Order: sequence, then C-alpha cells, then structure tokens
Amino acid sequence: MDNKLPFEGPLSEQRRKIDHLKKVGVEQNIDFSEEIARLEEAYKKLEDEIYSNLSGAQIMHLARVHARPTTLDYINEIFEDFIELHGDRLYGDDLAIVGGIAKLNGVPVTVVGHQRGKDTKDNIQRFFGSPHPEGFRKALRFMQQANKFGRPIITFIDTKGAYPGDSAEARGQSEAIARNLKEMALLRVPVICVVIGEGGSGGALALGVGNRVLMLENSIYSVISPNGAASILWKDASKADQAAEAMKITAKDLLEFGIIEEIVPEPKGGAHLDPAKTAEAVKTAIWRHLEELSDMTPEALVEDRYRKFRSVGKFAAPELV
Repeated sequence: MDNKLPFEGPLSEQRRKIDHLKKVGVEQNIDFSEEIARLEEAYKKLEDEIYSNLSGAQIMHLARVHARPTTLDYINEIFEDFIELHGDRLYGDDLAIVGGIAKLNGVPVTVVGHQRGKDTKDNIQRFFGSPHPEGFRKALRFMQQANKFGRPIITFIDTKGAYPGDSAEARGQSEAIARNLKEMALLRVPVICVVIGEGGSGGALALGVGNRVLMLENSIYSVISPNGAASILWKDASKADQAAEAMKITAKDLLEFGIIEEIVPEPKGGAHLDPAKTAEAVKTAIWRHLEELSDMTPEALVEDRYRKFRSVGKFAAPELV
C-alpha cells in the first residue's frame, strides 16, 4: 500500500527518477552511476528540507498513516514473554484496548495500550482504536493488578478519542474515563506513558496519567482531535489542518509546555518506514526513565505524579499597575 502523503510528492517523484535510471542502466548496460549519485544527493537534501520543517497539520497526517506501528507491534518488539489478558470482569472484552504482563530487560511489567486494526475487518472489531467503557475498565483492572504486585506500568497511547456512540454513553463512558484518571493518579508503582500515534481527548488521557509521558517525534496529543475542534469552531471538519496548526499538538509544542518529558526520534519519513529502529528507540527511552523511577518510594511516585500534573497550565499573571 502506498502510504505517501501529499507533501511527500516531490520525494516520490525524485525516487521514481532514480529507480527508472537504475532500471535503464541495467537493461541497456549503461553506466549512470554519476547521474544516480547526483540524484541521490538531491534526494537527501530534499528529504532533510521537508522533514525538518513539518507543520502541525503535516505531522497530524504522519501520525495517522495506516501503516504506522500499533501497540501490539511495539509490545512484540520491545518486551519478552508477553501474556495478553482479556476482559473487564464487568461487561466484556473491548478489543480497542490490549494489555497484559511481560518482561522488559527481565523486569516484570504490565503493558496496556490502544489498538487500531490492521485492515477493515480488524478496525471494525477494534472500533478503530476508540474504546468503550469496558475498554477503560479493562485497562484499569490491569493497572490495579500491577499496583497490587508492584509491577511498573507502561502504556501506549494511540486513539482519536473514546468511542462516541450511544452504546458507550449508556454503559458509563465519562465515569469510566474519570475513574481511570483518579486511580492512575494514586498508583504506587512507576507509570510511563508513550504517545505512539494520535492521542486524542479523554480517551487518550485515560491511559496518560503517568510519572513520565513520552511522545514519538511524529505523534500528536491534544484535548480534542483537530477534526472535532474544526467541527466546533468552524462547523466544518474539513478544516482539521487549520485546527491542527492552531492547537499546538506536536511533540515539540508539548515538550515546550512541560506536558511531556521526552521526544523519541523517528526515522525520516515516519515510524512506519523502520518499525524495528523506532521500537528500539522507544525501548531505550522507557528503560532509562524506568531506572530513574525505580529508585523512588511508592509515596514519592504518587507525589511526583501529582506535582507533574499540577504544574500543567501554569501561567504568569500580569503585573498590576
């Protein structure tokens, strides 16, 4: 599947020229090595120019690329001995949330995250990564179990938001999200959250109350999806690009605001172009923060989390004349 985005068109065209010249050279036994080298150099310069100046809207589209690695992809690459657990013990098993127990460099941990589908059928089963209340309660069950047995918690955030349908509202969507926020704030084990794609609204925050919040370079994190914001502000969801620019939703923006602690780098062009390399970078970042947090007492972890979120949204009041 072609995952190229409109702003990547010049790169695609340049790559086609290079590939065509290589093919002609082989077919006609002509040495085009110098010409190919020049084109490759021009390609690298163009690549650097495009990906070093991405707008908020362009990053939003990269975060939504269908081929971008999912929570299960990262779990399989980063952790050992993963055992998936199911169900909230109240209603059912929401496949938009996955999780279980695993080992990270030999250390037992609990892992939980949003899960998008790989194809249309899978996306329908997983509600396109938008959980129902039972999904959030399932995640909370895993985290409470981790708290009981002293296991660190790693969450992966990748959702446009909680499922917005009547069925979710009937089963207590807002209560489920609110309970997760409260309970996560009081967990007595290290909690590390990683935004791997799109982190939207309460559906993202329900897995996002951690001691450390990390973001992949081309991910986004916001109080509402740009499409939802555009629908409210301009009554036109097609203005999502305009909303994305205004909302300051990129990893760089959020690091400056103090909402996240670290930006995890991605390969040029996005995580989907080299999932293994991206997973290794995520693993390194998680392990570094986990080592720091593991030296803290349970009481200190709760206080650290409290201070982190109390500091969000500080502003300087103007001086009175």
